[in-house]
Amino acid sequence: MRLWLALGLVLAALAVVSLATGAADLGVALGRDGSKAALIFWASRLPRTLAVMLTGAALAVSGVVMQQILRNRFVEPGTVGTGESAALGLLAVTLIAPAAPIWVKMAVTALAGLAGTALFLRLVRGIPPREVMLVPLAGLVWSGVLGAMVLHIGWQTDLLQLVQVWLMTGEFSGVIAGRYELLWIAGAAAALALFAADRFAILGLGEGLATGLGLKPAAVMRLGLVVVSVVTALVMATVGMVPFVGLVVPNITSRIMGDNLRRSLPVTALGGAALLLACDIAGRLVIHPYEVPVGTVLGVVGTMLFLWLLWRNPRHG
Repeated sequence: MRLWLALGLVLAALAVVSLATGAADLGVALGRDGSKAALIFWASRLPRTLAVMLTGAALAVSGVVMQQILRNRFVEPGTVGTGESAALGLLAVTLIAPAAPIWVKMAVTALAGLAGTALFLRLVRGIPPREVMLVPLAGLVWSGVLGAMVLHIGWQTDLLQLVQVWLMTGEFSGVIAGRYELLWIAGAAAALALFAADRFAILGLGEGLATGLGLKPAAVMRLGLVVVSVVTALVMATVGMVPFVGLVVPNITSRIMGDNLRRSLPVTALGGAALLLACDIAGRLVIHPYEVPVGTVLGVVGTMLFLWLLWRNPRHG
């Protein structure tokens, strides 16, 4: 309960800082023209803050789901080819049906992410669970192969710049009202995982044990793949791929709270939102009034956190 409260207060404080941070000074704008200040707040600052929090929370939860499906703490959607598969689907629908409605593009993108992740699960099915590092290594190879395919097609079709935005940015500077609302669906998908937290926890014990406890592992795995693919596709199409959130936040939370997902998953969501919002604020301040993409900041912070996780002895509270 104390951790809940602490994270909630931290997130609220970061949200206030985010709403007050930007190239334009809201106080000056309010003094000169109140309508301009209101426009900046409602059209830019508030949507961006909400988008960052939704993205961080959804990615952190999807990281937990992926780790439970694969029974491996060193994986997340960004390291098993989910993002690259989704990018391949989005690129395909952009080339084949560029005038398709946004919901059609998002559906195709999510299905492509689902297919790529499911294929990866089949590829690593034969890896023994005790070979902990082989799964993320295989995931990186699979991601590299899919990423190379996406970049090659993008280069051949003169869409390379757009593909690079999807795969490499993690950028919230273009988020305004009307261009982030799909992230609420990602948040809803993460909330669905919260309701199924006990099932994912049992699945993480292994398919045999889960079956013995009366669970249908295949159905829970399908639910998890849907959650992961929807979150990854919507985040990637809206702001680009955001690294490390789904890797470091679940591991830190599990070290503090243990493996009771019913208790820890909401805290994981709050931690993901807080981490990403803090990195976004840092990116806006480091060379103010210009910005460093949050993906760049998170790459540095996430690397340090990941190395800390590797060297620190596990401890459960």
